[in-house]
Amino acid sequence: MLFFGEGGRKKSRGIPTMGVGTFRIALALALLGAGLPHEAWAGDDGGGHVVIHNIALSMVVASVVGLFMKVLHQPLILGYLISGIIIGPVGFGLITNQEQILTVAEIGLILLLFMIGLEIDLKRMLSSGRLVLLTGALQFPISVLAGLGFFHLLAFFGLGPGGGYAAFYSAIAIGISSTMVVVKLLYDKKELDTLPGRITVGILVFQDLWAIILLAVQPNFSNPQLSGILRTFGSGASLVVSALLVSRFILPRVFRFGAKVPELMLILSMGWCFLVSLVAAHPQVGLSMEMGALIAGVSLATFPYNLDVIAKVISIRDFFITLFFVALGMQIPLPEIPVLGVALMIIVGLILSRVLGVFTVLHLLRAGHRTSLTTAINLTQISEFALVILSLGITFGHISAEVMAPVLWAFSFMAVASTYLVGWSHVLQQRAGKLLVTMGVRDIGDALDEILHRKEHPIVILGFFRIASALVAELERTHQHLLEEVLVVDFNPLVHQRLSERGIPCIYGDIGHSDTMRHVEIEHARVALCTVPDSVLKGVSNLKLLRMLKELCPHARCIMTAENLTQAQSLYADGADYVLMPSVLTGESLVNVLELALHGTMEHLQESHREALSVRKEILFS
Repeated sequence: MLFFGEGGRKKSRGIPTMGVGTFRIALALALLGAGLPHEAWAGDDGGGHVVIHNIALSMVVASVVGLFMKVLHQPLILGYLISGIIIGPVGFGLITNQEQILTVAEIGLILLLFMIGLEIDLKRMLSSGRLVLLTGALQFPISVLAGLGFFHLLAFFGLGPGGGYAAFYSAIAIGISSTMVVVKLLYDKKELDTLPGRITVGILVFQDLWAIILLAVQPNFSNPQLSGILRTFGSGASLVVSALLVSRFILPRVFRFGAKVPELMLILSMGWCFLVSLVAAHPQVGLSMEMGALIAGVSLATFPYNLDVIAKVISIRDFFITLFFVALGMQIPLPEIPVLGVALMIIVGLILSRVLGVFTVLHLLRAGHRTSLTTAINLTQISEFALVILSLGITFGHISAEVMAPVLWAFSFMAVASTYLVGWSHVLQQRAGKLLVTMGVRDIGDALDEILHRKEHPIVILGFFRIASALVAELERTHQHLLEEVLVVDFNPLVHQRLSERGIPCIYGDIGHSDTMRHVEIEHARVALCTVPDSVLKGVSNLKLLRMLKELCPHARCIMTAENLTQAQSLYADGADYVLMPSVLTGESLVNVLELALHGTMEHLQESHREALSVRKEILFS
């Protein structure tokens, strides 16, 4: 994991310890590196094996430092960056031509975006509606304009990167977030499929589109060519349509033929990924290979084989991503006080731009404090794409190399800081939300008190996820009288909107807070139901929630959810009236299906099930 955690780790007097085997491996590798002469590490710049040698050295050092990061419970990305500093020009100078590794490491970014595409459900992303579309379209221009004003103000006082093109390029840099860093952190944290995660990925896609526009007009900022912009967008749209058509009519047959050979499945997937990447990078198309990989992944997202492809690609991806961050660490320049001062100003501008361009827009769209703050925290970095744009700006003579150095320091610092910010996003947004309320910035749940006074709600559903969505659909179909007794508490603004459209009362709030429970007058509930498993809950567990409910509504029947037998037994021991186990219920239902399958009487079951599904309308995933 890339964030702090306490479960299952050994501790001795508050100091983390490592196993004897792990310690011996790390010590052996460290001694091996120390025992070899400098010339053995440095490699032969004139030989044909320099790239392989440098990659091998990078992986050895990254593995040693990564072990120590694991022992210290620090982010692995931090370890990879430190590895690059150690072996790069700033450190021992073991590798001086880091461009060789960076070229190879770019494969990691291509594979990462391919996997992102595999996990993107366009229908579900677009179901977030204006939260993704409006925020994605407005975030970049708002951030750039805010950055321009901020940096020109600093230039007036003799601070910051300066005015003119320097301020403009610095504003562009803080307008784009790091897809590599953000998606890896959200992927490891299993939050890509949450509402803030989907909005974050949607904004990142829009940022890439804005970056493409910038690249199209950058050669002549003083006289941008509209025809070049339209040509780029037209080429991109044609590539997307072509990829989707091929994946719809041709690829299913190809993959069905190769599905019997696992190795061939991997090669076919990678071949499709790099084919679309090569087409995207063609001068006539004008996109990047990374964008092509994203398109290739999206086109395969609905395939029944996508999970198998992800499982095979992930280990290859992690290898190249490690090289990417090690090479990034090699590019960090020597620290100088003036440069670090400007970098700090850039970071301040970055944070302000996310407040205005992300939080403010989402807040005005009534996304709620939780979603708005979490998304803004997720995007608090500078993109690798921005570094490319600044490098081209130096080539075109728009800016000097001195403008690049503080941006690179700001990029490196926020790449590390983001591992903590995203890891602690739940705690950070809670505290920031309380501060906003204190300052008079109302949350969307603050105006819903009238719901509570219309009538009492004996059934309170705490959290709204897949099982709750299925339950409400079933109540609508068969037990409408019970649905009239239901009150839902959840922090997803889309859930609130869709439930309200169906006349089902919903309170916006975090079920992990006792204040929220008191706000919904949980003491009047006769049944408190939580169908959300611990793996999805943030900042609370079913057991902690149960103990809270026992204090606030001791007379209510508490129905909780467990993912395994140990959790179920703990919940029952603490007084749960019933413990829902989805796996057990699924197993019980499958027994009847298997019985019917063996006796050849499934036709009627299939017909009735398909008919029921065709008319079923759920709040989520419909």
